[in-house]
Amino acid sequence: GVEKSHEEELRGTFGRTTLEVTASGRAKQVLTKEDPIAGKDLILSIDAGLQTKVEEVLEARMEGTPATKASVVVMNPTNGEILSLVSWPAYDANLFPEGDGTAYAALLEDERHPLFPRATAGEAPSGSTIKTMFAAAGLEEGIITPTTTIQSSGGIQVGPWFFPDWRGGGHGTTDVYHAIADSVNTFFYYIGAGYQEFEGLGIYRLMEYAEKFGFGQTTGIDLPGEADGFLPTPEWKEQTKGERWYIGDTYNTSIGQGDVLVTPLQMARATAVFANEGYLVTPRLTVVEEDEEIELTEVIPADTVDVIARAMRQTITAGSASSLQAVPVPVAGKTGTAQWSSTKPNHSWFTGFAPYENPELVITVLVEEGGDTGLAIPVTREILTFWFANSQ
Repeated sequence: GVEKSHEEELRGTFGRTTLEVTASGRAKQVLTKEDPIAGKDLILSIDAGLQTKVEEVLEARMEGTPATKASVVVMNPTNGEILSLVSWPAYDANLFPEGDGTAYAALLEDERHPLFPRATAGEAPSGSTIKTMFAAAGLEEGIITPTTTIQSSGGIQVGPWFFPDWRGGGHGTTDVYHAIADSVNTFFYYIGAGYQEFEGLGIYRLMEYAEKFGFGQTTGIDLPGEADGFLPTPEWKEQTKGERWYIGDTYNTSIGQGDVLVTPLQMARATAVFANEGYLVTPRLTVVEEDEEIELTEVIPADTVDVIARAMRQTITAGSASSLQAVPVPVAGKTGTAQWSSTKPNHSWFTGFAPYENPELVITVLVEEGGDTGLAIPVTREILTFWFANSQ
């Protein structure tokens, strides 16, 4: 894919020689000669050791579980360089130049679809990982402040419908830090659609900010076949499902359980906004050259970034990903459990950055059908521990 994306740079320019020949085709003399110009060399940003470790961790962690498919993206948040891009199950690319038809047929018939680049083209519900972006939207629009508190007592009742917290009995008095750290649904119900006298953002503003964070569009990575995800609207629902948009749709969307679809790469890019002081960067698989300018798009200001980053740090120190305290450097992040089927296990997400101060990398892990046990968290812990234990 990288070769295809950079074909013009790689191929260079053909040379040309004009010869005078005899009637029989024998060369007599060279009339003109233009030397070929070599193509540009590309240096990949992928770290081979990290790439190998990620695949090893995924294979070992998913063994004995219902999960067989996963994606991992590790990216430099300041310039977009991809350090690891893994779609699991993987395959041996050497099978293709060797022309092994039997092995290729086996890949095509594999129900896990190993040839599918799920890290860049796989679309899944975001689960609670999108709550950080919606919290930032609430702060920017004045819906909440860093000191706003909401009482979580187990969920909210709207007419005959009940929208629950994931913890029975609720989470108590909740501000934005606790809401992100412990993934408190009620707080985001309020932000998303409001409740009683509390005014929420509404679906249009939620989707406006989702788009600002790069969802619903391709990231621009130098690979073909990237998916753009999906952002729902009331008009879309009426046209495709023949139903009007209900407030419950907005509640579900606000906690990442609605019709929004994202790719792991999009989620990594959006997470990088909280690691690089508020900017959207374009992911890339080639190393940034010394004189190359990086295009950055400001999404949110530094003060909002600071609030969300502090909350993401609290996810590890006192929230849903406390086991990541074992990583050699301080980590910040957000967990997610995405419901996608009524008969199969939920997807398991983690997205975050490290170190918390002066972040070096963003990591996003999606374990499909990883269940409610948070399989993405131990995968993240092993990858980050490997990286920082060997890079200090």
